[in-house]
Amino acid sequence: MPKWSALILATLVVGCGGAASSGVPSPSTSTATPSATASATPSATPSASPTATMDRRLSGGETTIFDTSANAFTFPARNLPLASRTDFFVGNALFNRNWVTAPSSTEGSDGLGPIFNARSCSACHFKDGRGHPPLEAGEPMLSMLIRLSIPGMGAHGEPLGDPLYGGQLGPQAILGVPAEGKAIVEYVEEPGQFADGDPYSLRVPYYRFEGLAYGMPAQDLHISPRVAPALVGLGLLQAIDAAAVVGAADPDDEDGDGISGRPNEVWDVRRQTHVVGRFGWKANQPTLEQQNAGAFIGDIGITSALFPNQECTSIQTACTQAPTGGEPEVDDLKLDRVTFYTHFLAVPARREVEDPTTQQGEALFADIGCSSCHVPTVVTGDLAGFPELSRQVIHPYTDLLLHDLGEGLADGRPDFAADGREWRTPPLWGIGLVPTVNRHSLYLHDGRARDLTEAILWHAGEAEPARERFRNLSRIDRTALLRFMESL
Repeated sequence: MPKWSALILATLVVGCGGAASSGVPSPSTSTATPSATASATPSATPSASPTATMDRRLSGGETTIFDTSANAFTFPARNLPLASRTDFFVGNALFNRNWVTAPSSTEGSDGLGPIFNARSCSACHFKDGRGHPPLEAGEPMLSMLIRLSIPGMGAHGEPLGDPLYGGQLGPQAILGVPAEGKAIVEYVEEPGQFADGDPYSLRVPYYRFEGLAYGMPAQDLHISPRVAPALVGLGLLQAIDAAAVVGAADPDDEDGDGISGRPNEVWDVRRQTHVVGRFGWKANQPTLEQQNAGAFIGDIGITSALFPNQECTSIQTACTQAPTGGEPEVDDLKLDRVTFYTHFLAVPARREVEDPTTQQGEALFADIGCSSCHVPTVVTGDLAGFPELSRQVIHPYTDLLLHDLGEGLADGRPDFAADGREWRTPPLWGIGLVPTVNRHSLYLHDGRARDLTEAILWHAGEAEPARERFRNLSRIDRTALLRFMESL
């Protein structure tokens, strides 16, 4: 029996009661409430789900919402009590807040930069969804960033930033502070062919920098482009027991299936110890609080109690001398509300689960080996302070482990225990709604794949056998597998 299956079975035998053990809430209490996103007010309230003992549509268990509109990623968890929704809406407002240069009369909203990528969280996570690389030549990276590092590691195993530019390229800056520069991506087509003769083409990205304001970076610089991921279901991933993640690992491939996933071991700033990583493309963040605080400082330039110091390098004197918005610039209460918000962004329900083609694709997904890493079903543990997320049967299609995906996707940049060829298995729930929510179909960590077919074909390393089985499927079977993925 696969490791995850055994863990799920054991948890189900113990019981999955949690805070809402009666299953799906009744229609009178289950309707999701739209997020108070100023830029995107839902056009309709998602309908309540029908009562069922085990509804296959409930990707997020009892937190699942039913909506397929452009606002499908913006709703609070369906089982979040009304008394708790004010905190969600406050977090949403802070998530959408545009920060301004200090000093400002807008108390509590100043401290932007000095060097930054975006002015708000939602600038990258549009409608709480997925970012993308530039869509046209000359377009800036609006929801994508470039991580930087040099060989070696810090005191806790973290990457070492470039001496001049730090750990992330900052293309924007406040008045009087030079921005670091901008990254340009260009693509070269690489043609290929399915076993049945149907052609395809993959685009290979190449990156270069322009307008570097502080000199040439290190010759042995590692770069890693990253698009902003969708935010639905993050609290449920936080609620998965660390022991379950570690228990599913097989770093030495002892079972001989060719899959050797392992957890990332990262530094928890609050607890001052190494723990299992869960969030980020390389699972380099342990908690949503630290993920959010890291984004505040790294992307917007906003300090917090977790990260109280600006990330100006020693050569960036104007950056170090710029005025601040307080110490810290986002206080604990605001960070807590944003973290509450990201815990409870709901996963949309699956669609077309009874469609025969979708069911055929689901079987093929397992048969060719995709589910070895994209694990369909997990049971969450008991997350202190979040009973709504605890003991939920969920379908995230991830194992939260690192896997070697081959040289083609490698960034060559280690991140704690993750090496330059390893990536965390991203969850697939909601992936079929990305074109609706974010108006693009660009996938993988850097958005190079123009559709789900290309995303699969980029898989190599541990995933190469599964990719080749996909490449050898008939056109009808490939269509069925894609239909299944689009139903998630």
